[in-house]
Amino acid sequence: MISAVLAITTLAVIFGSLLGYAAVRFRVEGDPVVDQIDSLLPQTQCGQCGFPGCRPYAEALATGEAEINRCPPGGESTIQALADLLGREPIPLDGETGEEKPRMVAYVVEEECIGCTLCLQACPVDAILGAAKQMHQVIEAECTGCELCLPPCPVECIHMHPVEQGLNEWKWPFPKHQPPMGSAA
Repeated sequence: MISAVLAITTLAVIFGSLLGYAAVRFRVEGDPVVDQIDSLLPQTQCGQCGFPGCRPYAEALATGEAEINRCPPGGESTIQALADLLGREPIPLDGETGEEKPRMVAYVVEEECIGCTLCLQACPVDAILGAAKQMHQVIEAECTGCELCLPPCPVECIHMHPVEQGLNEWKWPFPKHQPPMGSAA
């Protein structure tokens, strides 16, 4: 009995030492630029940029395969931070109009919700609360407005509403382009 315990202990020490050596010897260093880019992204994992998450988008940015303007949840502030980090010029947010849409938040219509939990499974940031056969509710502060909860809803009881802007969210609008003073327009 004691010889079996000693044999297993000896094997465990040997294999543990081999694994420890292999972890140190064959360590793969991550790209520090990718880590910096990833830390600037909002980590919503919504896929609106065309990549399955923030990390793959950061890797594409680091290799130059993607533009810095493809993250709607990050908005203008993320584009500016990425431009500063990567030494690129800030460009308008990519979209149909090239303009930043107002921040949207999901809203569940109580009377129509059947409690199917499909929206719970689709939300990448767990911003929806609810249980099976119970009405669901959205935590507005957590919702990124990614709209991933809309397609799986069988009764279409989820609607997107713009977030009302208060003093904390208000930004001074940029001036429209005007000709220089003294020139004939």
